[in-house]
Order: sequence, then C-alpha cells, then structure tokens
Amino acid sequence: MKNISCMLSAIALLGIFSLPVTATTDDASMIEAGKKVSLNKTKGNCLACHMIVGGDMPGNIGPPLIAMKARFPDLAKLRAQIADPREINPNSIMPPFGAHGILTDAEIDQVAAYIHSL
Repeated sequence: MKNISCMLSAIALLGIFSLPVTATTDDASMIEAGKKVSLNKTKGNCLACHMIVGGDMPGNIGPPLIAMKARFPDLAKLRAQIADPREINPNSIMPPFGAHGILTDAEIDQVAAYIHSL
C-alpha cells in the first residue's frame, strides 16, 4: 500500500511539473507566431509606427514597444488595444486591426502575446 501511495505521489508531482513546460512551449510558439505577424509588412507591420527591439527601420509615430507587461499588466486590455484602439481613444491613428479585418482573431491573439512579451 505504501509503494502505491509513493507511486501516485510521484506521478502527481511529475504531472504538476510537466504542466508549465507545456504552457511555456505553447506560449513560446504563440509569441513566435505573433512576432512573425507583427513584423510582416502586409499584416501587422507594427514597425511602421513603433520601435521594437531587434526590428529594422522602426517608425516613431507610436510609442516604443518596451516594458509592455508594466504598461499593460492585463493581456486582455492590450489585445483590445490592438483589435480596436478607437474603443479607448476615438482619435487614435492606430489601425483597428480586428474591426477592419486586417488581422484574424487568432492573429490578434498572437500579436498580443508577442507584444506583451516585450
């Protein structure tokens, strides 16, 4: 009985420790996909207006995309800003990527994950 209890405990611990690895892998792939969309000139094209570390020829119309977790602790608010910035600021010059169909919902999720990681 003691051996079974030890085995079950070990399995439970292994399961707990394996969860973050899966989440990290999923997060990493989401972030990488978001980076590709963000830097794609025919999709997100964030560099047209924003400075992003590692980006070539950034624009300076928008704020630099640094310390984003401090600026947007809530990922949902960052996503909403990307999807339709007019909701927060009706005079925003940032394109409403979701409302105008520039990006799909999945792409907006990816971009938000990437930008949030900066």
